Amino acid sequence: MPRPVPDRSEALARLVASGPAALDDREALEVAAGLTAEHAAALFAEFGSLPEVLAASAGALARLAPSEAAARLTLTKDIARRLLAAPLRRRPVLSGWEAVAAYLRGVLAGRSREQLLGLFLDKRNRLIRDEVLGEGTVDHVPVYPREVMRRAIELDAAAVVLAHNHPGGHPVPSTADIESTRQVVEAGRLLRIAVHDHFLVADEQVVSFRGLGLL
Repeated sequence: MPRPVPDRSEALARLVASGPAALDDREALEVAAGLTAEHAAALFAEFGSLPEVLAASAGALARLAPSEAAARLTLTKDIARRLLAAPLRRRPVLSGWEAVAAYLRGVLAGRSREQLLGLFLDKRNRLIRDEVLGEGTVDHVPVYPREVMRRAIELDAAAVVLAHNHPGGHPVPSTADIESTRQVVEAGRLLRIAVHDHFLVADEQVVSFRGLGLL
C-alpha cells in the first residue's frame, strides 16, 4: 500500500516541480527555514527584504518565528558566509577585489546597526579568520586599536583588513572612521602588523579607504 504524501506548502511544491527560480525571495525564505507563509510574511514586513532578514540577529528573528526556524535562518546565513570566505582562504585576500567585495556585502549588507569586522591574514595574506570586533548604533561603531591588535597577536596574524557598514547607505567615511583607522594603522606599525585596508559597505557599494587615499 503506498505511503501517504505529507502535506506541503504551495511554495515547496513549486520548488520540487520547477526549481528555485520559481520562488520569489519570501517564498525561498519560507521553504529554506521551514516557515509557514504567515511567518515568512511577518519577517518581510518587519525587516523589509531578504538581505535584511538574513542580517537580523537570532533573537530578533525568534520574536517573529519559531526558534527552530530562526536557528535555520542563522545557519543559512553562516553557510553563505562560509562559501564567500572560501576563496579568501585559498589565495591572497587583496588579489581578488570582487571576491572581497562579495564577501563583505554578504556579511555586512542589510544590517540595521554599524558593525566592525576584522579579517586577520597570514604572511601570504590569506584569511586566517574573520571576526566581528564591535557593534554600534545606526551611525557609529567604536574602534579600539588595542583590541584589534590584541586579537591579531592571539591569531598570529601578519596583517589585518578592517571593514564596517553604513546602514543608511552613505558611501563616504566619516571623520571618526578616518581617525580611528589611522590609530589602528599606527598601533599596527609599532607591532609590525600591517593594516592593508579598511572597507566601507553601504548597501551594495564597497569603498576602499586605501583607494580613496585615506591610508
